[in-house]
Amino acid sequence: MADLATIFGGSGFVGAQIVRALSRSGWRIRVAVRRPERGYKLPLLGDVGQIQVVRADVRDRASVRAALEQASVCVNCVGILFASPRQSFQGAHVDGAAVVAEEAKAAGARALVHLSALGADPASPSAYARTKAAGEAAVRSALAEAVVLRPSIVFGAEDSFFNRFASMAMMSPALPLIGGGATRFQPVFVGDIARAVVTLLESEQRPPLLEVGGPATLSFRELMELVLRQIGRRRLLVPVSFGAAMALGAAGDILAALALPPPLTTDQVRLLRADNVVSGLAPGLEALGVTPTTLEAILPTYLWRYRRGGQYAGGGALRAGAR
Repeated sequence: MADLATIFGGSGFVGAQIVRALSRSGWRIRVAVRRPERGYKLPLLGDVGQIQVVRADVRDRASVRAALEQASVCVNCVGILFASPRQSFQGAHVDGAAVVAEEAKAAGARALVHLSALGADPASPSAYARTKAAGEAAVRSALAEAVVLRPSIVFGAEDSFFNRFASMAMMSPALPLIGGGATRFQPVFVGDIARAVVTLLESEQRPPLLEVGGPATLSFRELMELVLRQIGRRRLLVPVSFGAAMALGAAGDILAALALPPPLTTDQVRLLRADNVVSGLAPGLEALGVTPTTLEAILPTYLWRYRRGGQYAGGGALRAGAR
């Protein structure tokens, strides 16, 4: 019988791709999520009976313990982009991460891959980055041999970055460049992260930390220009100072406090003050035999939905820069 992998947060954007990659590699998979109804499509990614969706909340130790029963390996993809009354950064990134690592050790799992983020730093002005760093420390304390994987912004068909700005460009005459658009990113394809996780779980030797970025480093302005080229639209790119962005983020904080998804929060503005690129001090995708995929190879496969005329709008509209 194939080994069992338990994936926490497996119904999310990154987690679902890890589930897909593991199923193709022949694993049995238990997807542990807070709301199983959101993972109803996941069993379709594998053979009949290969993928099981169960309810588990990383804040509930008993449910985590049950989800890890008989698991050989574990992946923790749980993370939030903004805090709300329902979920805090501390609970999702630190306390929950500690529970998963402690219970994975107690269950005898031979490997744990913990997804963190580039920019994780205990001294960061951003609560997101501070709690990501604290979560890494909690995992290490519970299970020293765990692998921490830190990706830059992740792109793919269901991402919340390129889709958000492409959607905005459909309705707005301008796109904001927070802090002038100088912040640098190293976007990484979600499929590459999934391949990396499978490789780590199936390896005998695992590095304790990986920093994962794509093949190109681009500024926020360059990313917005790329989005506009892909969707064939011309829009103004308007610099917004960090001070003005904080005012906009304060409005987003109110929405988050009401448990409504905010377009921007003050914590996210603080995060944008620092570049989001690999340091070069830790191994990356290449160390696992994974060649990073370019943005240009993937963005056209899903940003077409934001073009005038859709998928078959043709190259002429893109070259002309349709309004």
